[in-house]
Amino acid sequence: MVNARTYPLWRDLALSEDLPQEALKTMVEALCTPAISLHGIDLQADRWREETLKAALPTLLARTSAKRLRNRLLVQTDEKMLAALAADGTVTTADLPAVLRTRRVWAGLVTGLARHPDQVEAAIALLPRLPGHEVERVVRDWDLDRYTRTDGTAPAPPLPQALFDAVLEACLTPLAAYLLRPEPEEGWEAVSAFSKDWSLELGDNSACAMPARCPERWAELAAHPTFGAAVQHLLLDQAEIRAEQDARLYAAGSYPPAEEPPAADPDPALSEVLLRACLPALCFPELTELPNPQVTARSTLHHIAHRVRNNPRLADLATEQLHAATDALVTRGRLLSAPDSQADDYGSDGRVLRLADDLALLSANPDHLAGACAQLTALDPPAVVSPTPSRTLIRIIDNTDPDHDRPARLLERHSEHRPVQALAVLAANPHTPHAAVTETLHVLHPAELAWIAENAEGPDWFLNAAAAVPAAEDEDDGVLRLLSDDELDQHPDPASVLQSWLDSPAAADEYFSRSELYRAVVTSRHHTLEHLLQIPAEELLSRHEPEIALKILLDRCGHSTERWAALAGAITFAYDEEKISFGELLHSLDHAPEKMQTP
Repeated sequence: MVNARTYPLWRDLALSEDLPQEALKTMVEALCTPAISLHGIDLQADRWREETLKAALPTLLARTSAKRLRNRLLVQTDEKMLAALAADGTVTTADLPAVLRTRRVWAGLVTGLARHPDQVEAAIALLPRLPGHEVERVVRDWDLDRYTRTDGTAPAPPLPQALFDAVLEACLTPLAAYLLRPEPEEGWEAVSAFSKDWSLELGDNSACAMPARCPERWAELAAHPTFGAAVQHLLLDQAEIRAEQDARLYAAGSYPPAEEPPAADPDPALSEVLLRACLPALCFPELTELPNPQVTARSTLHHIAHRVRNNPRLADLATEQLHAATDALVTRGRLLSAPDSQADDYGSDGRVLRLADDLALLSANPDHLAGACAQLTALDPPAVVSPTPSRTLIRIIDNTDPDHDRPARLLERHSEHRPVQALAVLAANPHTPHAAVTETLHVLHPAELAWIAENAEGPDWFLNAAAAVPAAEDEDDGVLRLLSDDELDQHPDPASVLQSWLDSPAAADEYFSRSELYRAVVTSRHHTLEHLLQIPAEELLSRHEPEIALKILLDRCGHSTERWAALAGAITFAYDEEKISFGELLHSLDHAPEKMQTP
């Protein structure tokens, strides 16, 4: 064993040009043998050995041709150094059997080997052995020093066209195969019925990134007999988005100086010729017969709408194609039938709103557009709450928006304006029946009508119809205003005001408003035990002033071991999922035997 204190000497010897060839075997064996002491491996010495070997490794490999010695050195090398040694030519394809005996293929190795023209073909042959998410890195990491290169650093050689083409093909192949035979993934049966949607798995980031690197070839790729459909899908989904991202990155100074900046006012990424070339893929013809149509048809429709929003010219270039596909998806997916309400379906409102927006953009069918209006009518009305005044909040908001408490602004606080916004978009579609819109207007919340009046977007007939909706004689602006204790002091019966808050729709419908309401009741000095008993146990025990609940529980459980045990069981067994009130929680404790312990 080499003495640990002599490792610096061994490093200098290994790096010396005067080291004779006869010493290489001894040097390699010494530096590749773990440092052993009388008590086992000497950790400190072994760290010195590893550092010495790392420093000497390039030199030793460059001078060692014996297969066994090279293999011994290669086993000691990490992936980063192996990739660097492959890039400078020290590690070659002849070393691959030894390298891959203990490692899988990684992108850096392929990139390093391909730096040398005589090894490009061998590097390409390794691509199928790369994990799918790493294939694109071969091209992405070709010039790792592009952002940090100094004037004295040699530039990376040009990327071989054969390697680029092979990586492009490897990235597009999975998507092309999927489009030929879209099938559910493993474990599909365990997925929730409302989450099942494998129809839109149209490639990962690698598939999107590679075509973006060769925009001059888009027309050629879109017409490719094997990859054409895949490229068409990717261009429709990503081309305009990536162009906008590039413009933002340049504006933020994130582009290296050597790269050409995008134009200040660039043309669309896809020309009209390219858009027309992509029309065969626009409406996902490969996915028309997918199972579970109530999910896949809805998602496919939304994806088509997303493409039209990214490329507005499609609305004129493919009008009939879009209308026909939309009608077919609505019919096959029964998207306008009354949905089955499920207690755990928290995304149903979002699906209704998304469908309304998509139909407003894509449909010319009056019946379907009227059906979207009817679905908006069936949504629960908003719970518009003005929070309890706060000195800090008032000081901040009053400086920026003195009218922050008006109904339309309160409606927007938690995006509760989305249904009426969707209705305005539907009204802007010339094919939407006016009667369907006006019927919906008559069931809107007063704050929603106020929102229309303040956000004057939409056809004149729609704005006039909204302004003409009569208000009920006893109806206020529809806002539940939470009062401070100082304001409640002026009321003849503050407790009844608190009760009116608990009886309002805001106490049951909307999470954010409900939480604000409960907090206002719990923190008010006018609350009574009767008020607290109506509040959900979760709110009182873990969200708002838990010390109030603590005093009540101490009085209720007292010295009863059984009641304390019952309380422990009640609050550890998903009490928050059962949504029981604080009063129901206390009532459950009364079922415990009245066996009192002596103090």
